[in-house]
Amino acid sequence: MTDEERHDGDGSTRLTVSYGINGKVSAREIDPSESLLDDLRARGFTGAHAGCEHGVCGACTVLVDGEPVRSCIVLSVQVQGAAVETVEGLGTVDRPSDLQQAFSQCRGLQCGFCTPGFLMLATALLRRDPTPDHEAIREAVSSNLCRCTGYHSIVEAIGRVSGTPRSSHDRG
Repeated sequence: MTDEERHDGDGSTRLTVSYGINGKVSAREIDPSESLLDDLRARGFTGAHAGCEHGVCGACTVLVDGEPVRSCIVLSVQVQGAAVETVEGLGTVDRPSDLQQAFSQCRGLQCGFCTPGFLMLATALLRRDPTPDHEAIREAVSSNLCRCTGYHSIVEAIGRVSGTPRSSHDRG
């Protein structure tokens, strides 16, 4: 599982887990039961949010080896050696990604709590299919929950980045 395992005096086991985060390898000693979400946040990557903590809402979505995962229900030890991407790797305040700009321009965020998860989900979708139709976009975003936007602006933002024309259903 990992190269290093240590037993504390109280009988608990600590493991050193190492994986890539946004292109840079990071190692940290953890409790084997620690979630990827908690581990990422402890490493300073706080973009993924703890929403439901049951894998339902998607606020904690990150990419592991290019695939979206709910980091609240994945153990950190499960990603040993993997490539993890978080919202912090998409862009910066000074140089946001095209997707981040589209979310802002289309008002695809309101309170912002769910936005990092949607951005990571959309990133994976656009890598698999650079020009998804609106139905494919709607299907993809249906796995995450948003209580503010009604999803229309999120679908519009992803469609804008992909160059997908708005359907007649999306107008008005």
